[in-house]
Amino acid sequence: MAKATKKQALGRGLSALLKDPSNDINTAQDKNADKVIGNIVEIDINSIEVNPFQPRTNFSEESLKELASSIKELGIIQPITVRKLDFNTFQLVSGERRFRASKLIGLNTIPAYIRIANDQETLEMALVENIQRQDLDPIEIALSYQRLIEEIKLTQEQLSDRVGKKRSTIANYLRLLKLDPIIQTGIRDGFISMGHGRALINIEDQNDQLDIYEKILAEKYSVRQTENIVREYQKGNGIQSRQPRNKKELPKYIQKGVEDFSDYFGHKINVKLSKNAKGSITIPFHSKEDFKRIIKLVKREK
Repeated sequence: MAKATKKQALGRGLSALLKDPSNDINTAQDKNADKVIGNIVEIDINSIEVNPFQPRTNFSEESLKELASSIKELGIIQPITVRKLDFNTFQLVSGERRFRASKLIGLNTIPAYIRIANDQETLEMALVENIQRQDLDPIEIALSYQRLIEEIKLTQEQLSDRVGKKRSTIANYLRLLKLDPIIQTGIRDGFISMGHGRALINIEDQNDQLDIYEKILAEKYSVRQTENIVREYQKGNGIQSRQPRNKKELPKYIQKGVEDFSDYFGHKINVKLSKNAKGSITIPFHSKEDFKRIIKLVKREK
């Protein structure tokens, strides 16, 4: 207990050093830089801005509240990491969930490791740190791999060394990005697994991908069953969508609207049109949580 108190006091002392304009630290060569850079410092939470390079986009409100409750009870066990931008101004490198949860409960300060890094280093640190987390969905991981390859200019072999994953594993994640965006959303929301997605990648036609995706959801197919369906499809014995359809083609304005609706709601939207140009729109949902998500999207547009 005495050690913890001493450490916390040290952090507050370094915090005062950071707020002294005469001791502003911007490089590792500046005076007192060794006392701050790489150390844990209690800094004002309002002096931290969110990392624009953050690869993670989904933050569960429920899990944030649970984390906030834990922080309120036990404190922050693992400090966040920030980089110094300007005098008493910082930017998150990693730990955005802890940062958000701390703000939820009204903390004024937060313990942080302070680093000095350029934008490329910050992006790489944020991406690699997030990839190591256990709660990222497969699409978030795939997008992080893609950004490391495209923006940091890493080869798959170099990326394999950086993140400690086999090259084949990285390739399997990247292939998920070839799926229709609606299916990618289904993976992110947990309606289907990465295994389902890997099976669907073998179908090039995205309309057929979507048809099988809808069957998976409706029939609750396992990964093995999905693989069997895909094999039958490849033999020419597959889904009905491979056969010529006798359905009357919808007007272009409706086709475009269906695409927009499908992208927005994350499901394949069905439209029925009668002879007098009247019709109906069907929005499928696959669980209570999915229904609530759709309701939120509808209310957002009011």
